[in-house]
Amino acid sequence: MSRLFDAYVVVDWSAAEGRKTGEQSLWIGVMKRDARFRLSYESHNPATRAEGEALLKTILADLAKRGDRALLGFDFCLGFPEGTAQRLQLSGEPWAATWKFVAANIVDKPDNTNNRFAVAAKFNRLMTDEARPFWGCPPRFAQRWLQPTKPAEGYGDIPEFRRTELATRKLGPKSMAKTVWQMHGAGVVGGQTLLGIAAVRRLVEGLGASAAVWPFGTGWRALTPADVEPLSALFVEIYPALYPGKALPGEVKDATQVRSTAEALAKLDEAGKLGAAFAPPAGTSEADVAVVQREEGWILGA
Repeated sequence: MSRLFDAYVVVDWSAAEGRKTGEQSLWIGVMKRDARFRLSYESHNPATRAEGEALLKTILADLAKRGDRALLGFDFCLGFPEGTAQRLQLSGEPWAATWKFVAANIVDKPDNTNNRFAVAAKFNRLMTDEARPFWGCPPRFAQRWLQPTKPAEGYGDIPEFRRTELATRKLGPKSMAKTVWQMHGAGVVGGQTLLGIAAVRRLVEGLGASAAVWPFGTGWRALTPADVEPLSALFVEIYPALYPGKALPGEVKDATQVRSTAEALAKLDEAGKLGAAFAPPAGTSEADVAVVQREEGWILGA
């Protein structure tokens, strides 16, 4: 099988307040082929999400000029647990309706000032009228619908995890992907998800029909060159813990994770094995396939 993509862009998003570089900040890695079709890698560490989003637009435009098809991986949730859209009383395809809701509510200023905790509280107010399912915030952001600690009574009838997080349990309890509902603490993904979805939605809309989001826009199935031929970019969710690598001298953890993931995806594609990674695990029920490709999404390779 021939290659699906010509370039692999991996993004370690950030929910930082204020300008930040280095450890625990936004990293973008680009693996692409040079004029002799040899893979080359470049790393970027923009200080704000606005700068990162602008850089991604430039990278995508440059790749399009070269005629290169890009795979873009983001390290936050592209979907929410089953039933989220229904609890929010949103109409339409659940994933798209929830993306629209997030984008309409998130305010993320050029200096990284943002309202992610207020948006999490609004989710809670509309979904349960209690301080759940989202939880975790600095004390100054605590209010009726969002508290610093996990609700003692749990999540009620709302799933704590998506099906794809549960699939990462094989990595062990310390490496399993975290719930989207946690907003504050080490390694959490809730805030990144709210801020990141708003940015990815703008990028996808800017590309129009030449962009797709997996598995929502493609179906949850193995992909062939014919499937991606009409696209300039395919957006996916990644989890760097699936692609461990050794740090280069002076390289911070985030930069290592981005590079290792880009290298792994490029090698899989070169070997003709990447297309199969887009398919469900063997034995997945039709019901689970339907939920994943309509609302929850999936981590590539989980």
